[in-house]
Amino acid sequence: MIIFGITSNLSQIYLIPALYDMFEKGLLPEKISIIGIARSPKTQKELTDYIYSVLHSENRHHKHPIKEKIFKKLCQNVGYLNGSLDDPEFYQKLKKKLKLKNRIFYLATYPDLYPSIFNNLKRSGLNKQTRGWTRVMIEKPIGDSLKAARGLNQLLLKYFTEDQIFRLDHYLGKETLLNLLEFRFRNGIFEPLINKTYVDHIQVTAAENFGIGQRGIYYDTVGALKDVGQNHLLQMLALATMDSPKSFTNKDITNERIKLLRALVPFPKKVVLGQYQGYNKELNVNPNSIKDTYFAFKTEIKNARFKGVPVYLRGGKQLKTLATEVSIIFKTGNVLIYRIQPNEGIVLTIKTKMSGHEMILEESYMQFCYKQDPVAHYLVDPHERLMYDAIKGDQTNFNDAKEVEAEWKFIDKLEKNLPKLVLYKVGTWGSKEADELIEADGRKWLEPSIEFCNI
Repeated sequence: MIIFGITSNLSQIYLIPALYDMFEKGLLPEKISIIGIARSPKTQKELTDYIYSVLHSENRHHKHPIKEKIFKKLCQNVGYLNGSLDDPEFYQKLKKKLKLKNRIFYLATYPDLYPSIFNNLKRSGLNKQTRGWTRVMIEKPIGDSLKAARGLNQLLLKYFTEDQIFRLDHYLGKETLLNLLEFRFRNGIFEPLINKTYVDHIQVTAAENFGIGQRGIYYDTVGALKDVGQNHLLQMLALATMDSPKSFTNKDITNERIKLLRALVPFPKKVVLGQYQGYNKELNVNPNSIKDTYFAFKTEIKNARFKGVPVYLRGGKQLKTLATEVSIIFKTGNVLIYRIQPNEGIVLTIKTKMSGHEMILEESYMQFCYKQDPVAHYLVDPHERLMYDAIKGDQTNFNDAKEVEAEWKFIDKLEKNLPKLVLYKVGTWGSKEADELIEADGRKWLEPSIEFCNI
């Protein structure tokens, strides 16, 4: 496994902790060599010290204790190579270090480096599958528009075949999203009710109660709508509303996700963009930035099943609480919630009689909950799962080219005549304009509850 950008923010937050977990669980091949690549020189001791500092730093995604034995095993299997990624000679040095026949190139770098990396991999013959297999993993977002996404997909196919390409969005590796399809289609209880006859509307929320951290350079060129709206939220919606696949194979599941995405109706005049107060003072952010840190928009699904059912999506940073969920609101008032984070689980709100002589009803929960023990890392980390899938060659939980392009086609249409950016206070649910968006239809945003699955 060759990681381009071993010292990147992505590697520190996700990849190195996930590799540690995979060593601890025995998920990696016995003979594995991990080569970290970055520009600055490092001795093996400096590399070991760096990995130690990463694993022992505060990381909300990786809270369990680090075992010395596992840490040493990880470090024994990690090497390092420094150099310029646009230097052909560097790839000759890399080629000499690659002794094993199966290879994964993980690009934890900025996308503008892709052309140079791919070209040099081809020039040195490292993209070929002669003795074993070769795969490439890249992170979302894939481009920043439909045109850019198509360009990147064409670039990838210039150097690799589709079965070699693993486009990673870590949300597709989250446990609750993986369970969502099983819950819907392996049980015959709820699925017959999830249609326009019984559903009033659908809400998708991805709220974070923190800011952009150290991601200013990246975030101020992308914004919230493109960072999570184009991928995370649309994929959550697709999994919650797509039709049953013919089989639970990569091809059939992906085809249904694509069909749903292509059925989304964009309403450019039903979009709200916001920015939290103080964003322009964050590290590496333009003081005059007009980049969005919050968005809300309305859409509909143009198919027989959901015709006329409004769908409202919102996401952003520095909001009141951390919550990511899909809510199916029935005409009866019951709500089916797929909670992605925190307190992961699947919940149905129901009305029940309170104990006593009076007929007083209260809202209760029927719930399936995962264990919430970050120390035991009961829930599989998405990057761990997706790296494991890539090693197996399973592309089911990755995006293919047509899916990414369907998402961007929808977002591009939303971005026509975007509204003026509005400011919102830190610790709120965003701007009043977002409330007005849904209230114009006689509905209100649900406030995610911390009560259910709070175990």
